This record gives sequence, structure tokens and C-alpha cells, in this order.
Amino acid sequence: MCKTNTNFAFKIMMEAELQKTLHVLKQGGLIVYPTDTVWGIGCDATNKTAVAKIFKIKEREESKSLVILVDGIEMLKNYIAQFPNQVDKILSSSNRPTTIVYSNPKGLAKNAIAHDNTIAIRIVNHNFCKTLIAKFGKPIVSTSANISNFSTPKSFKEIDKSILEAVDYVVNLDRDKIMDKPSRIIKILEEGTLQIIRD
Repeated sequence: MCKTNTNFAFKIMMEAELQKTLHVLKQGGLIVYPTDTVWGIGCDATNKTAVAKIFKIKEREESKSLVILVDGIEMLKNYIAQFPNQVDKILSSSNRPTTIVYSNPKGLAKNAIAHDNTIAIRIVNHNFCKTLIAKFGKPIVSTSANISNFSTPKSFKEIDKSILEAVDYVVNLDRDKIMDKPSRIIKILEEGTLQIIRD
């Protein structure tokens, strides 16, 4: 098959996956999907009931915060009370996926927010995820596709069967890729200084 036909076939496949995944998210369902870091379990980050289902699947206490994905700066600004000056510099100087912890989030499910009223958000750099979020028009949750206290799967085949059976849709893309690099996590403290949580 020539490259043009291969690219066309992939675009058709990706569009089909987008539509199936969007339908599930709009219904308050859960997905397992590839990201710019590792395979994740996701849902509408503004839907408290959907978020609660993720904690149940992962057997994780709701006191543990989650990572939220957005498609860009404009969406990010809709969900935090104040946009820190350092964000642009942090993101432009980073050559790997970077999650930033912000204070005083707004418009998100309360059980997705940490008890100290912070939220970890990443502007995703993955074609499928970015397009999905843009079409959905809202942030989605991204938490590693594993049961709490078990190893994070580095590939699709390492995801526990119980996780795959518990969600409403499993995205059929990137299943052969190795994804073993979690994001860098930086917290912007109230005085403006940076705290490296995970490098």
C-alpha cells in the first residue's frame, strides 16, 4: 500500500476513534486511551460522577488528586482562577511533557481537585488527545491505567484486564507503542517560586 493510501486510511481510522470516544465522554462514560506520556483512564473532568467511577476502578481514595489534560492555553485559563506569569516560560523551555500544579481551580469536578485546592493540569501534545479535547470542548482526566499501588503500564498489553473491562471504551490507537515516560510535574507556589515534584 502506498504512503498516501496509508495516511488516508489512518485519518479515517482516527476520525472513527474520535467519534466513538467523544460519544462515550458526552455520556459521562470512561475511556482508556493513549496520551503523550502513558496509557490513561479518562473521563469528563467536570463530571463528578464520572470522576468517582475512576477512583473506584483504580481502588484509589478520592483524597488523591488527578491530572487533567487540556488542549491549549485558552482552555487552561478557563479552569484556573489566576494564570501564573511563569507558565509560558516553563512550557517553552521544556522538551518533555510537563504537568503544572495550579492553585484555586474552577469549573472542575470537586473530587478531581486535591484537598489543598490545587489541580495538576497538562497541555497535551499528542495528536489524538489534543483533537479529542478540542472537539469535546472540555478538559479530560488522565490517570495511569493501573490499579493503585501497582506498576504503571508501559504499553497497552501491560494494562490489567480488569481495567479494560471496567471502562466504557478502549481507544484502538497506538497499541504497539512503548510509553514509559511520565510527565515532569512542577508546582507554582503562592509566592511565585517553583517546586519540582517529579523531574
